[in-house]
Amino acid sequence: MAHLSRRAILAAPLLLPLAAQAQTQTPYPSRPVRVIVPYPAGGGTDTWGRLAVEGMQPELGGTVIVDNRGGGNGIIGTEAVAKAEPDGHQLLFTITSHIQVPVVMRRFTYDPIKDFAPIGRLSYTALAFCVGPKVPAEVTTLQQFIEWAKGKDLSLGNYAAGSHGHAFAVLLAREAKLKSVNIAYRGESPMLQDMLGGSIDGGFHSMAAAGAMVRDGKVRALAVAATRQRIASLPNVPTMLELGYSDYFGFTSFSGLFAPAKTPQPIVDKLAAAFKVAANKPLVQERLIGMDTVPAYLPPAEFKAEVERSLKQWTEIVEALDLRMDG
Repeated sequence: MAHLSRRAILAAPLLLPLAAQAQTQTPYPSRPVRVIVPYPAGGGTDTWGRLAVEGMQPELGGTVIVDNRGGGNGIIGTEAVAKAEPDGHQLLFTITSHIQVPVVMRRFTYDPIKDFAPIGRLSYTALAFCVGPKVPAEVTTLQQFIEWAKGKDLSLGNYAAGSHGHAFAVLLAREAKLKSVNIAYRGESPMLQDMLGGSIDGGFHSMAAAGAMVRDGKVRALAVAATRQRIASLPNVPTMLELGYSDYFGFTSFSGLFAPAKTPQPIVDKLAAAFKVAANKPLVQERLIGMDTVPAYLPPAEFKAEVERSLKQWTEIVEALDLRMDG
C-alpha cells in the first residue's frame, strides 16, 4: 500500500470544508421524497396528506410518494420519521394524535417537539356532537338532549380511546351531570354504523367523517367542538363554548407536515415554501372544504408554537379527566 506524503497529510484538513460545501450543494431532492402517513389509506389523514403532496410535487421538482404506515395508534410511522436520516427525503404528515397518543399511552418513544422540524399546518376539522335514531326526532338542540338524557343510562361512543372524541364525551357527561358509559371504537365508520343502528345514543364525530350523514339527515349535529367558531357547513349549529361549556371544548386539532429534527435549514425552507404554495392553492382549499375541513395554513414557526400549545393543553385535559392508559 502506498504511503501518503507529508504534504498530502497536511492538506487533508483543508479539504474537509470543501467536502462539506459540496454536500450542502447537492440538489434537493436528489431522489424521491417519501411522506409517511401513520394511518391506513382511505382515512381523513391519508386524504389530507395526499392533497398536500399533490400540491407540493410541482414546486419541489421531484417525485413525492405517500407511504401509509399504520399501526400503534400512529406511533409506528411517526417513530420511523423521528429516526430517519435528516436529509428531507423522509417526512411525516400527521394529525393531532402526534401529541395526544404519547400522553395518553404513557409512551414517549419519540419527542413530538424535539424530534421534528415543523414544515407547516394544513388544516383542522371540527367535531360535532351527533345523535342518531335512538334519540327522539324532536330532540334538535343540545339542551333538549340534556333534558331528554337526565336519569337515563347513556351510551356515548368515541372513535378511539384517548382521542378528542373520548375526552369530549367524558367532559359533556361531567359538565351536564349525565350518567354515561363510553364505548371505544376502532375508527369512526363502525361508530357511525352503530349510531345509525341505534346501538349508542350519541358521540363526537369529526365533520370530515360525519359531514355527509349530517347533511343527509341520517344523524343530527347538536353542537360543534374542537373549534372556537361556528363552521361554514353548519352555520346554525352552536359551538360548545357558545353554550357555556368549558374552554376544553375549544381544543383544536391540526393536520400538518414535519421533517426529522436537524434537517438542514435550506431544505426546511424549500419544503416550507412548497407546502405554503400547496396549502394556498384554490383547488386544495376547495377539496378541504368539501370534506368539512377548515383550511388553516400556518408557517413553520407558528405551527411549532401551535404544536407546543396543543401538547401542554392536551396534557392538562388528560390529567383532569384521568384518560391515561398503559401502552
